[in-house]
Amino acid sequence: MTPEEYIALRDRLHQAGYTKEILWCETVGPPKFPLQFFMEYAWVVLNSGMKNQVAENIWHRVLDALMFKGWQVDAVFRHSGKSKAIQNAWDNQESLFQEFSTKPADELLDWLQALPWIGPITKYHLAKNLGMDVCKPDRHLMRIAAKYELTPEELCASLARETGNRIGTVDYVLWRAANLGIINFRGQIVNDSPGMATAPRVSGHKAEGKNC
Repeated sequence: MTPEEYIALRDRLHQAGYTKEILWCETVGPPKFPLQFFMEYAWVVLNSGMKNQVAENIWHRVLDALMFKGWQVDAVFRHSGKSKAIQNAWDNQESLFQEFSTKPADELLDWLQALPWIGPITKYHLAKNLGMDVCKPDRHLMRIAAKYELTPEELCASLARETGNRIGTVDYVLWRAANLGIINFRGQIVNDSPGMATAPRVSGHKAEGKNC
């Protein structure tokens, strides 16, 4: 993919109303307090393997239970493994935030993967939401990169260098373009993508409810 093709994709997303999501990818930084770390971790755990719309509904119930009603997560979310992981992160958010904040940069990805319900792919999702400039090698990005005989990391890093965007922003633009049908299942850019008009609108880290 040429830088010009990438910029054209990015412009199409701007025109479709995804400017806020792109700006978030460009400006996201590390969490500044424990609750912020908890929110990002809990969102990724909850969203894993789940449709974004379903995850959104459960997410609001979980936050309401923890922050306003003083309930346990499993009172509103019946997935025992995920609810236990989210509850544990809520109860230990201070220590988790401290560990994250003091962990050497070259050890952070491995540390994230060691957290409950974070795996070898979802660690990149969480890392991006925590401000690390990485790409998440999901199925869309793997397919697009393979078309150019590159790894997802090579493709995103190259386009980032040539356009001035962050690696995470490139990842988001390519994923969202595939999500909307602007890039087809062969990894080819198409001129007409009907999904553009009816694409679901999300914001903030929930733009990463892919499974990004």
